[in-house]
Amino acid sequence: MDKKKLSESQSETLIGILRTRFEKNTNRHTGIKWADVQAKLEANPEKLWSLEEMEETGGEPDVVGFDKKTGEYIFFDCAAESPKGRRSICYDQQALESRKEHKPKDSAIAMADAMGIEILTEEQYRELQKLGVFDIKTSSWVLTPEDIRKRGGALFCDRRYDTVFLYHNGAESYYAARGFRGSLKV
Repeated sequence: MDKKKLSESQSETLIGILRTRFEKNTNRHTGIKWADVQAKLEANPEKLWSLEEMEETGGEPDVVGFDKKTGEYIFFDCAAESPKGRRSICYDQQALESRKEHKPKDSAIAMADAMGIEILTEEQYRELQKLGVFDIKTSSWVLTPEDIRKRGGALFCDRRYDTVFLYHNGAESYYAARGFRGSLKV
């Protein structure tokens, strides 16, 4: 079996999970019909594999929009806290390699690439926060502009005091409560 393709049974199970979540959280995707989303999912098995990776690492992916230009549905990790299976990681491979000791198991950018997803931008993170309350106990790395990254920094966000905050840290840092959220277009 192709490593990045789910079996028919796995696909059916995942589609069922996604449908249930879609139906429970209608505020996230007003005007979008599940039948249309499901048709896209079934036509793109490689995207189902990525959504399964998001699900398996605790992301609870859900539809948050539709890109009219590309005709694709947009999924974000919608777990209340930063996905548990993606925490205690530094920002990128360069940061991981720069640590001399106590290296984390992985980096946010490498994990996202391996999963076939994109790490959320600050703008996407703020859009997510309009759909609910996320990261009140955790934080999430966000895509960092190259000029900040060149200087050794990386950005992360969280929600405290009913406000979304953007912070900076050394890209090589990692904490048990910091992970990353991803997006996927299908």
